[in-house]
Amino acid sequence: MPTLGMGELVIILVIVLLVFGASRLPAIGEGVGKAVRNLKRGLAADDDIDVTPQEKQVRTTSSATTVEDAEVIEK
Repeated sequence: MPTLGMGELVIILVIVLLVFGASRLPAIGEGVGKAVRNLKRGLAADDDIDVTPQEKQVRTTSSATTVEDAEVIEK
């Protein structure tokens, strides 16, 4: 896989300057920085999301310890 050298990076920067203009570059950099921070935060978070539909959820009683002891709620 080819790598980008200093010459290629300068050409890319000149093209970006021509397309977006010098006044918009700080806003673009800020947006990219926020996106990277949110991505890192999202990858580090250990969130378990329950995607079970409400009608399929199972409610357990206080003495229930296994799924066989669970009671299915019908709405």
